Amino acid sequence: MSESHSKEIRSKVTSEGNIELSITQAELPIPSADEVLIKVEAAPINPSDLGLLLSFAADLSSITTSGSEDETVTSMKIHPALMGSMKPRLDQSMQAGNEGAGVIVDAGENVKELIGKTVGLAGGAMYSQYRRIPAASCLVMDEGTSPAEAASSFVNPLTALSFIETMKMENHTALVHTAAASNLGQMLVKICIADDIPLVNIVRKSEHVELLKNLGAEYVCNTSDKSFMNDLVAALVATGATLGFDATGGGNNGELPGQILSAMEIAANKTAKEYSRYGSDTYKQVYIYGGLDQSPTVLKRAYGMSWGLGGWLLTPMIGRIGMEKFGQMRMRVAKEIKTTFASSYAEEISFEEMLQPETIKSYAKQATGKKYLVNPHK
Repeated sequence: MSESHSKEIRSKVTSEGNIELSITQAELPIPSADEVLIKVEAAPINPSDLGLLLSFAADLSSITTSGSEDETVTSMKIHPALMGSMKPRLDQSMQAGNEGAGVIVDAGENVKELIGKTVGLAGGAMYSQYRRIPAASCLVMDEGTSPAEAASSFVNPLTALSFIETMKMENHTALVHTAAASNLGQMLVKICIADDIPLVNIVRKSEHVELLKNLGAEYVCNTSDKSFMNDLVAALVATGATLGFDATGGGNNGELPGQILSAMEIAANKTAKEYSRYGSDTYKQVYIYGGLDQSPTVLKRAYGMSWGLGGWLLTPMIGRIGMEKFGQMRMRVAKEIKTTFASSYAEEISFEEMLQPETIKSYAKQATGKKYLVNPHK
């Protein structure tokens, strides 16, 4: 290889109350015996990346940019009330990017056979031109799979598959999912059709209803419709869904998680054989796994006493699933990366473009159909 350095994106919260994004150079790492060196060619900007990249505390109206090309530095003010939560990372230049894909260009003596393979990985620091990582952490793709196709092979696919495993482990038989027109939501629709699992999809726009119906989704409820709650109850009666996964954390003025629980209670009571002053004894669970809506979560407790609302994260869930099942899930992703787990992107951008104010404002919205793919070598 002729390169001696690797460019990467860094995020730093300064003591002055700013968050700075920049392009830096690091020495090209040399893989040890069981490691590989990957030329990263594609890395998505997921909602989960924004927590480190922009901290969720940045004031996007204050963006300023200086320099150009590799000297580009973008700065944003942090909302003063949120500076306290930033103390653990003050003045630390941090690498970003949860997942991505590329081609193995060098390897240690024990894994030389992997050179030339296209792989996906969730190794952190993926907004880098080159990434050194243990070979065991790589998901080797089938021949003919491009890095762009493999870029989103971990976060969304394994989250969707882990929803199914959570459902099975907790003795539910059907699911509810919000922000269902997202890349992850579309994957979940395909999985549930293939695995014959009833799924209730919740969206907020009529075009999202059409998108999911075209994929084969049977139950799609639109929060913008006046009939939303009636539609949701009808879908829950039909499917028997008692487990929900909410990507918004709020939605519908913060009421969406509670509305799902209320609709589950109404659906359960429609088939109840006797009255209980404590509500239905059917257990209802909603997990919040994202924060697309920063509104407070509002609970209007109209769903009896047999319910739960909690947080859900992929990494702890993988620990519960176990490595054998996790390996099977990974193999399914590799096999179906062009079909069930295919992702779409609004645009492919370079490091410099990634730091431009209008681009930042766009990917920070986390809007359906506006996902960006970073090409570190563009």
